[in-house]
Amino acid sequence: MKSLKQLYKIGVGPSSSHTMAPVKAVERFLSEHDGCDSYVVTLYGSLALTGKGHGTDVAVIKAFGSRSVTIVFDTETKCAHPNTMDLAGYDDGVEVCKMQVFSIGGGDILVAGETFVESENIYPHRTFEQIKDYCKHNSLRYWQYALRFEGDGITDYIQNVWRIMNQCIDDGLEREGTLPGGLNVVRRAKKLTQCGSAESAQTRQDRIVSSYAFAVGEQNASGGMVVTAPTCGASGVLPAVFGYAARQLNFSDEQIYRGLLTAGIIGNVVKTNASISGAECGCQAEIGTACSMAAAGLAELYGMTLDEIEYSAEVALEHHLGLTCDPVCGLVQIPCIERNAVAAMRAINAVSLATFLADSRKVSFDAVVKAMYETGRDIPENYRETSIGGLAKLVGGSNTIDKK
Repeated sequence: MKSLKQLYKIGVGPSSSHTMAPVKAVERFLSEHDGCDSYVVTLYGSLALTGKGHGTDVAVIKAFGSRSVTIVFDTETKCAHPNTMDLAGYDDGVEVCKMQVFSIGGGDILVAGETFVESENIYPHRTFEQIKDYCKHNSLRYWQYALRFEGDGITDYIQNVWRIMNQCIDDGLEREGTLPGGLNVVRRAKKLTQCGSAESAQTRQDRIVSSYAFAVGEQNASGGMVVTAPTCGASGVLPAVFGYAARQLNFSDEQIYRGLLTAGIIGNVVKTNASISGAECGCQAEIGTACSMAAAGLAELYGMTLDEIEYSAEVALEHHLGLTCDPVCGLVQIPCIERNAVAAMRAINAVSLATFLADSRKVSFDAVVKAMYETGRDIPENYRETSIGGLAKLVGGSNTIDKK
C-alpha cells in the first residue's frame, strides 16, 4: 500500500480530476513559464464537457492569481486522453510557450512527453487481515502501524489535514446563499446549527453531525479547500464525525490524529484492493468507503479492540453495497451533500452496533471490500458517475419525472 499522503489530498473541490489536477497543472506550468503577458488554457474531452459544472474554469483562474488568463472549452477536438488541457503563454500576442497536461485521476497529472512515476508502496501488507495479524503479533494499534511504516513525517501531514478539515467546517457554517452550477441549491449548514424545540439528545447529535457534513459538502461544491477522504465528493463524512468527537465529546487533537491514521488504513485497503472511484464502482466506493473510514476512526477514539474496529468498518461499508453514483446535472450537490450527512450518522451507528455484536460477526472486512468491487463492476455504466441514469436522469434541468 502507498502512503496515506496519497489518500488524504488537500486541494480545491469539487473534483480531484476536474479541479485539483488542473490547479496542479497550472502550478507546474507557472513554475517554468511565469512572467508572460497573458495565458490561454484550453480544455478538452471531459474537462470541456463537464468543466463548467465542476468549476474547472473558476479553479484555473484562481490558480493564475492576478495574471491575465483566458479559458477555452473545446468540445469538438478529440484527444488521446479524455481529460486533456493545453496551457500556453503569450508575449505581445505571440505564443512563446506551451504545455499539454493530462488529468489522470485522483488529482494526479501527467505532462505530455513525460513518464508518470508512480509513488512507491511503503506498507508491506495489502489486505486488512494481514494488517490485523501483524498488529496483534506486534501489540500495535492501527494508528501505530501507520506510524511505523509512514515515519515521523506523517504526523505533521495529518495535523495539517485536521486543520484544513476544521477550517472547512467553520467556513461552511458561516456561509449562506445559493451554490453555483444552476441547480439553485441553497446552503443549509448554518440552518442546521439552529436548535429545534424540545430536541432530544439523539436529534441534537444528528443535527450537529449533519451540519458539519453539510458545511464541508457545500464548501466542496463551491470550490473550497477540502481534503479527499477518500474523495472530494465524500469529503464531508470524516470531518463531520471527527468534528463532532472533538467539539462535542471533547476528544483531543492527539486522539483525532490517531483516529485519522486508523481511518486512513481502512481507506488504503479499499483503494488498494478495490476502488474509491465513483466512475468505476458507483458511490458505494466513495461514500461507502468514507463511512467505513469514519467508523473505524471513531472506534479507535473509543478505545475499542482491533476486532471491534474491523467490525465497525465492515458494517459501515457492507450497508452501502450497491449505492449508485448519479449526481444531478453532474454537480457534486444532489444527492451528494445529503449523502455525506447520512453516511456520517451511519458511521456512528456502526460503531454502536459493533460494541454489542463484534464477537458474533461472520463477515470479514476484506470480504466486504471484494464484494463492493465486484458489485461496482456489475453496476450499469449509467449509474457510475455518468449523470445519465437514476436521479441525474429524472431531476434537474430539463429532466422531469413522468407522473402518468
